[in-house]
Amino acid sequence: MRNIKMTIEYDGSRYKGWQKQSKETVTIQGKIESVLGKMTGEEIQLIGCGRTDIGVHAENYIANFHTQCGLSTESMMDYLYEFLPDDIVVKSLEEVGQRFHSRYNFKSNTYVYRINTNKFRSVFNRKYVYHIEENLNIENMIASSKCLIGTKDLESFTNLKPKNKSTLRTINYINIKENKGTVEIEINGDEFLWNTVRMIVGTLIEVGKENIKVSDVENILNEKVRYEKCQIARAKGLCLKEVNY
Repeated sequence: MRNIKMTIEYDGSRYKGWQKQSKETVTIQGKIESVLGKMTGEEIQLIGCGRTDIGVHAENYIANFHTQCGLSTESMMDYLYEFLPDDIVVKSLEEVGQRFHSRYNFKSNTYVYRINTNKFRSVFNRKYVYHIEENLNIENMIASSKCLIGTKDLESFTNLKPKNKSTLRTINYINIKENKGTVEIEINGDEFLWNTVRMIVGTLIEVGKENIKVSDVENILNEKVRYEKCQIARAKGLCLKEVNY
């Protein structure tokens, strides 16, 4: 039995996220599994490095699957490129050891959120960048993000119902930069909870708009309660940039 690691790029605009659901629901996992099944003649279970929400994109999503198919990885690549839809591309395939698991072996992942602050939205990147028609206070956003770095209880920044599950997670860095009206917020962490990145970004946007103070972010973190003024940032601006193993 072969274990194949794949790197995938996809436009999540028309999909209901990564994870396969019902047969009627169009997802990234479902689309790729369908093509792999036809290629191998097997029922393929694709293991993803994690879930991405409805409308979220990926530059380098990692997954793996097991197969007895004898095709070379090059031939598999050709088949996938021909039969997958144009908004999903398998960038590489690599045969790896049996112990490799895309979900359990990763050390950190990096997301980037892009915001257009120019007066007009761009017709060319409107599906991938969130448009805000006002300048953001980048210095305040950077200052407020510092309290989130490190191992923190992120209960305030998730829609996950804690119950007995830990909401303690590690954020390694948050980089915020602006260039010609495009703001990029890059966040790297060990494992993100449901909606955490989009909720952090939504909070930082409110800081940038000066609707909340820099000090409010630490208060939100410590109170472990979602702050009503902070919206979840739109999914289309978010992209999984990299997964580190």
